[in-house]
Amino acid sequence: MYDDSFSPNPQGELMLRVVPMVGDANPNGDISGGWLVTQMDTAASLMASKIARGRVTTMAIGDMSFVRPVKVGSVVCCYALLKQVGRSSLRVTVEVWCRMPEEEQRQKVTEAEFTYVAIDEQRRIRPIPAQAKSS
Repeated sequence: MYDDSFSPNPQGELMLRVVPMVGDANPNGDISGGWLVTQMDTAASLMASKIARGRVTTMAIGDMSFVRPVKVGSVVCCYALLKQVGRSSLRVTVEVWCRMPEEEQRQKVTEAEFTYVAIDEQRRIRPIPAQAKSS
């Protein structure tokens, strides 16, 4: 769950930076939560694929609260932090921070934990290579 007092700075590695457009907005004019989840999943899967050294698929997404709206034209940054690597699965926490281009200060929007499972070309679960777990 989101904790605004946790850290004034993003935790993890910057995996994705994107600027949402009008087509990404909901009927109220703010960026859709579904659009944000898609960006978070993309960022987390980039890290998961790198660690697993191959294809992964989303298995679960933890609780998520959106603490502030995201405006069209904001610079949206997704930071990923590896939490755990198992035999064939891994967990990655993603934080979303944003700011308007003319502003210096960024604000945390949401965070969630994503769980992935490594899969092969036939979409069957496969083990994560041992050397990937220690890198």
